Amino acid sequence: MNKTKILVLGAGLVGRPMALDLSRDATFEVAVTDINKEALHQIKQDAIKKIQADLSQENELKALVTDYDLIVNAVPGSLGYRTLRWCIEAGKDVVDIAFYPEDPFDLSDLASEKAVRVICDMGVAPGMSNMLAGYAAAQLDEVEKIDIYVGGLPKVRTKPWEYKAVFSPADVIEEYTRPARLVEHGQIVTRPPLTELELLEFDGIGTLEAFNSDGLRSLMFTLKASQMREKTLRYPGYAEKVKLLADNGFFNQEKMNVGGSMISPLEMTSKLLFDQWKLQPGETDITVMRILVEGKTGGDRMRYTFDLYDEYDPETGVHSMARTTGYTATMAVRMLAAGLFTETGITVPEFLGKDKKIVDFILSGLEKRNIVYQQKVEKL
Repeated sequence: MNKTKILVLGAGLVGRPMALDLSRDATFEVAVTDINKEALHQIKQDAIKKIQADLSQENELKALVTDYDLIVNAVPGSLGYRTLRWCIEAGKDVVDIAFYPEDPFDLSDLASEKAVRVICDMGVAPGMSNMLAGYAAAQLDEVEKIDIYVGGLPKVRTKPWEYKAVFSPADVIEEYTRPARLVEHGQIVTRPPLTELELLEFDGIGTLEAFNSDGLRSLMFTLKASQMREKTLRYPGYAEKVKLLADNGFFNQEKMNVGGSMISPLEMTSKLLFDQWKLQPGETDITVMRILVEGKTGGDRMRYTFDLYDEYDPETGVHSMARTTGYTATMAVRMLAAGLFTETGITVPEFLGKDKKIVDFILSGLEKRNIVYQQKVEKL
């Protein structure tokens, strides 16, 4: 039996668990590549081929992907878009979680021309948030409201921040400086980040605060709803502390002379926060998400609610944010390998949500990995 050859681009926090998860399938032959030799050395499984390569070089990447059937793009966001374009030009199917600022639909014509299947933003949020919102929207005649609340948090709260960054602090801070786009009365509007605070209750956690963030991505353009928001979840009081830094110039990118060295406040703040926000050995994280979709069908007003609570896995040593992001992508890989989705071109998760077979396939696979989305449907 010929095995499906899969190449994971990036051996970081999410890339490693994805490669390990995929290598457990007897029908897959898995390789992972990264420029960082130490990151590759951390993958101990002999079944996984480790390749050191500079993925920022077009010729090197295109030569590398030639031998593989399916590519998982897990490079840093700064490299993500061009890496995806190069993979498409090489004629490869791709599951993409690079989360870059560019619009992947700009590659639609190229992907269709090359007859490849590309699924973008296939993580937890964006990703499952989009797919489940798309699933609920497909059950309704008219969508009135979509609210997405999501956060990665330390399980143990430690003052002053009560927060740990699973990813780069600079990437987190960027979320706090970029205007948040939402939909009001069917139109896209912008709001300052860290604003319009809400307090929500979650079983087993208690009260969390939610504030505006720019996380809707493709949903703003692919689903029609009167109101749509994505908000970040943190422990109460966090937004006020971060806003104090933002309002007083700590996130400014313009360099200034400090003791003869040119440095930006953002660089200094990121450096200081890196040690404070970094998950230390033995520290565990949780992922919390709630998706609310309300609308009308057959004369009834309905609400679909999806709740996720996930924790660090002590057996595998995989952090929750890496689990919930990475295993969503690996289930998408299995879905493509099984031929459940055959449409070529650029696809985003909310399109997958229209197909109940695909939704059930991915949810079932996640549940086997102890990532469980609780669903509730109620008449309003």
